[in-house]
Amino acid sequence: MRILLEKRAVCPLFLYWSAQVRTQIEEDHMQIAVISDLHLGTGGATDEFGHEDHEFLKFLDFLEGNFEKVVLLDDIWETLTAPSPAREFEQLKKAQLNHAEINQRFLRPKYQYIHGNHDLVAQRLGVPAEHTIHADGVRLLFSHGHQGDGLCSTARPVSELAIWLGAWIRRLGLGWVYHHLAKIERLRTTNHGDCRVRRWALQEAEERSVDVVVTGHTHVPVCDESGNTLFLNSGTCAQGALSFLSLDTGRGEYRVNFGF
Repeated sequence: MRILLEKRAVCPLFLYWSAQVRTQIEEDHMQIAVISDLHLGTGGATDEFGHEDHEFLKFLDFLEGNFEKVVLLDDIWETLTAPSPAREFEQLKKAQLNHAEINQRFLRPKYQYIHGNHDLVAQRLGVPAEHTIHADGVRLLFSHGHQGDGLCSTARPVSELAIWLGAWIRRLGLGWVYHHLAKIERLRTTNHGDCRVRRWALQEAEERSVDVVVTGHTHVPVCDESGNTLFLNSGTCAQGALSFLSLDTGRGEYRVNFGF
């Protein structure tokens, strides 16, 4: 199936694309929200979530009331910042207790959780690394995208050590140092628009005949067409930010949204 993507309008609050399917459209119709990179932690200096839980629950109420499915696309929980290394599963449980109401909400059937590299340990609980949806003749692939980040995929111990050291920098009250290093890290993964995650995702889409590929990981929201493939990135809901994707397979509308 070929899908032609046409840029229809640009707004300060979202990017809007329309998809025209040239083959017979299936009866299925799905409205999907995607959020990612919450980095819910155990509290204190290393918890990067940045929202009051009761306020974020209002956002989840909005998503549940307006979408059939909410995809939790990676790095929902922060498990790599324990005081001592190799305590990921323990950190996961502590983070879930620290954000107990949000955790309970995520257990509802409407949510589909996909792990990333910061909550990779969740795979021990059966959480998948990717999810595929086929609706209205459109095939969508959801994956964190760290697989396209060479440091995370081929030098995972080095990557996790850097994250652990970053946590200690924040514990020592050197947040300004951490945020400066984080900016450098973002440049490494995005490289002024030539994003490694994007290149990996588009290659996956071509090899697997996917029309829409959705990632997270970079914390940079994107809605961008490449040939007959649409690449989306849900941005982040950490550090007080609030971006999410809205996908309507029936209307062919794919948006990056900020706030609600």
